[in-house]
Amino acid sequence: MSMHPHQPGSGQAGGPAGPPDPFPTQANPSWMGRVEPEYYRPAPGTNAAQPPLGPPQATLAGRRPAGLLALTVGGAALVFLSLFLVVPFLVANTGVGGFLAGFVLSLIPLSAVLLAVYLIDRWEPEPKRLLVFAFTWGAAVSIAVTLLIQPFFALTFQFSEVADFQTFMATVQAPVVEEFAKSLGLLLILLLARKHFDGPVDGIVFAFTIAGGFAFTENILYFGRAIAESANPGTDLAQIFLLRGVMSPFAHAIFTGTTGLIMGFAARRWHSGASVLAFVIGLIPAMLLHNRWNSMGAGFLAEYILIQVPIFVLAVVGIILLRVAENRLTRQRLMEYSAAGWFSPAEVELLATPRGRRTALQWAAGYHRRPQMKAFLHAATQLAFIRQRILSGRDVRLHQMEEQQQLQRILSLRAAVAG
Repeated sequence: MSMHPHQPGSGQAGGPAGPPDPFPTQANPSWMGRVEPEYYRPAPGTNAAQPPLGPPQATLAGRRPAGLLALTVGGAALVFLSLFLVVPFLVANTGVGGFLAGFVLSLIPLSAVLLAVYLIDRWEPEPKRLLVFAFTWGAAVSIAVTLLIQPFFALTFQFSEVADFQTFMATVQAPVVEEFAKSLGLLLILLLARKHFDGPVDGIVFAFTIAGGFAFTENILYFGRAIAESANPGTDLAQIFLLRGVMSPFAHAIFTGTTGLIMGFAARRWHSGASVLAFVIGLIPAMLLHNRWNSMGAGFLAEYILIQVPIFVLAVVGIILLRVAENRLTRQRLMEYSAAGWFSPAEVELLATPRGRRTALQWAAGYHRRPQMKAFLHAATQLAFIRQRILSGRDVRLHQMEEQQQLQRILSLRAAVAG
């Protein structure tokens, strides 16, 4: 691990919008996060003059945390208020015993979803406070929103047959209202914490976390009600747990994940109007998938095997491809810093490839510096994503300021790793 920057390059942090050199063919290593030639600029060299630390720096330091603060404080307030509606509703339908049993059992499918979130998110982890916001939004606020909107459907659409009304509520009301309520949290994250909503992988991470919270609360209701209302609670609970806890723990995650995916692509080129439009468009596949799931009836098992299982496999393959593309993009952006003198090519291989990261962490563990190495890896990945925002034309001046700060932080972290 080298202690000092590599041979200095000639790029300038505050350079012109157009590239002074021909657009490098390797600038777009994958279909994700592509940049156009007019946005491309070289990475700042190690001898580049730093931009003045004036008002733009204060804007960068204050504007982004304000969004996180709004989400943290506002989210906590909404969760607190939502619990006054959600908890009494659950207890009224399940009883105290059913509520407690349902709570414990719901932790099992929730653990599967959160494990998936951890695996997807570990390349460039999101701030824990945003993940907490996402989970509590799904577990409390989106449930409260659903409970508040549901009566309007019941009043607006009247059916003479109870069975027809129940079918309508399951196949129309539930997909529309629940997906809207869950994805509203995604929109708030994108609007108020856009620095941390970089692309489709982030969209999936936040969507899965919100959906995991929603499914957790919904499972408490279903599991608890099976205990409270059934003449054979053991048998009915086993059947419902098999359906919801074993066969479909990722159902809500896949529904809402399509919205997060579409909003993540919109986040690549930031624009408030585009974000809202992506939110609306992203609701369509989520609602359709939700409708398809809730519409399965007598032929449930056949449709589950022929349709739902392939959808799940497709989702897994899609997420793997997104992660591969994210890895390639990280490596390319760090290679550009390597050309400018900040890393050696060997360092880039350690920082930007899964095998290299494992090797680096194993080496650091041998010298009792694993935490420092993890911080160094995380900072390098953040640097790559900052550069991607610059090349995408997102708040270029502000992100150039952040880039300079991160580069100096990289030097400090490298020194800590090297001892």
